[in-house]
Amino acid sequence: MAERIAEEKLNEIRQAVEIVDVIGEYVQLKKQGRNYFGLCPFHGENSPSFSVSPDKQIYHCFGCGAGGNVFSFLMEIDGLSFQEAAGKLAEMANIELNLEGPAASKNLQLPEGSKQMVDAHELLRKFYHHLLVNTKEGQDALEYLLNRGFTRESIDRFQIGFALPSWDFAVTLLEKRGFLPEVMAKAGLVIQKENDETYFDRFRNRIMFPILDHQGNTIAFSGRAMGTDEPKYLNSPETQIFHKSKILYNFHLARGSIRKQQQAVLFEGFADVISANRAGVENGVASMGTSLTDDHISLLKRNVQAVTICYDSDKAGIEAAFRASNMLSKAGLAVRVAIMPDGMDPDDFIKVHGEEKFRNDIIGSSSTLMAFKLLYYRRGKNLQNEGDRLQYIEEVLKEISRLDKAVEKDLYLRQLANEFSLSLDALMQQLNERKQTSAPRKQNQPKPAAYTRKTELRPAYHTAERRLIYHMMRNADVAYKVQELLAGSMMNIDEHQAIITYLFAYYEKEHDPDPSAFLNYLQDNKLKRVVADIEMMALNEEISDQELADYIKQVLNYQKMLKIKEKTAEQKQAERQNDFLRAATIATEIIQLRKTF
Repeated sequence: MAERIAEEKLNEIRQAVEIVDVIGEYVQLKKQGRNYFGLCPFHGENSPSFSVSPDKQIYHCFGCGAGGNVFSFLMEIDGLSFQEAAGKLAEMANIELNLEGPAASKNLQLPEGSKQMVDAHELLRKFYHHLLVNTKEGQDALEYLLNRGFTRESIDRFQIGFALPSWDFAVTLLEKRGFLPEVMAKAGLVIQKENDETYFDRFRNRIMFPILDHQGNTIAFSGRAMGTDEPKYLNSPETQIFHKSKILYNFHLARGSIRKQQQAVLFEGFADVISANRAGVENGVASMGTSLTDDHISLLKRNVQAVTICYDSDKAGIEAAFRASNMLSKAGLAVRVAIMPDGMDPDDFIKVHGEEKFRNDIIGSSSTLMAFKLLYYRRGKNLQNEGDRLQYIEEVLKEISRLDKAVEKDLYLRQLANEFSLSLDALMQQLNERKQTSAPRKQNQPKPAAYTRKTELRPAYHTAERRLIYHMMRNADVAYKVQELLAGSMMNIDEHQAIITYLFAYYEKEHDPDPSAFLNYLQDNKLKRVVADIEMMALNEEISDQELADYIKQVLNYQKMLKIKEKTAEQKQAERQNDFLRAATIATEIIQLRKTF
């Protein structure tokens, strides 16, 4: 059983952390009025419906209904238990919990089997790094890196290490620390021999680059050969903790810089990221030996508005940059492309031309997406040839037709007309013809816009119950007064009744009125969402006796209406059975009920 955390510790944590800062690590937030809005991380959307209130320390999505406080946010987005979320927040706030057992583990968000795999990776990462920088065995590898332009600072920052030319160093070390070889084989660290029960190291005599997930857990390695060994790079296989399609290398270190600059630089591989970081480009990330995926884009979109692509200048790199730029642009991100000189990658350029020139002439002078596409469509064409020239013009017109801004369209049309001595009117006519033959835009297609909360029309009794709960969570005296006025009657909405039942139990334990603390007390996620939605209502903090009486009247009147409907049905049933005496009695009861309104 997880160790219980004292209430005073939870209050200390809640007061020490700012919900906007915590959620801001996962969601790109913009302030609108008193609250912050962004794209909901719990469901796909193009217009921001996810709201965070710093005043109330509550979040709520008006689209999918997700809601709660800072604890429940981490529980939902990282799959943590309450104790694990509290441990993570305590670590952020430098608050000592002194817990033992599961809640004390660093890798809180991982299931037990995955924790063992991560712990093994963490152990080897530290040993590999130690072997590189502190031992005679790692001296040749260290000099190799230094000669290639790596600095001790970058070696330490990225925890680069060295795997000994041994067949069983990792196997022996891990077994001594209590890790089962069969589990380590599943983790991709060791390999079982065919027709044998013995194991050997996957990585031998290689410079080791650890791969960390977005929370900073070591989940894989890439080992680089120093000589002519093949393959040049040996990577961890896909495992239950390592999925290449979901991981962006260096994201955990770059996230702060990405958010500060509101821009990410996307590289092809981790070597480019490390070189660029050494040159002062600290917002660089890379996909792990795979094409850009929807998961990568979703992660970027939650954190940034603009992405600069900096891939190799060879044919494969340009094609990959073209695909990635289209995917990022389609997702609504602003895209620029840093054009590398022919035959060079970022690491080569920095070695030849220096760090400042890379920052200014490559990253700082990146091209707009349209300018990159103009260069892309020129490749392999002889524009002196009529056929190639017409094909190029058609491809460019196709791209211009997709531009949203009239000024951009005019700029590139004039550029095209001037370059090939064409009539601007002719190009405009061809562009319009292309529009007419394209599929028309659906009339009801939603347009991105600033979020405005939808007003949901609820019955009077429903709204009254929500407002009562809002005030009951802020004032225990109001809560008990509502209980007295209800006189044993229940609220009409089951979730509302469940919430006030928990609320009275909360007050009976002598907790102070605090909606955010009450959210921690609630165990039911559905009820947490309802409370978070209620919390987002814009109401006055104070409530008069007349308002209270009016809300109670709405709640009770609905119950009377239901009773009248029930009695009316009974009356008709009695009349059908020719039981006129019973029908008359019921009619009298209905009259008495109506008098109580």
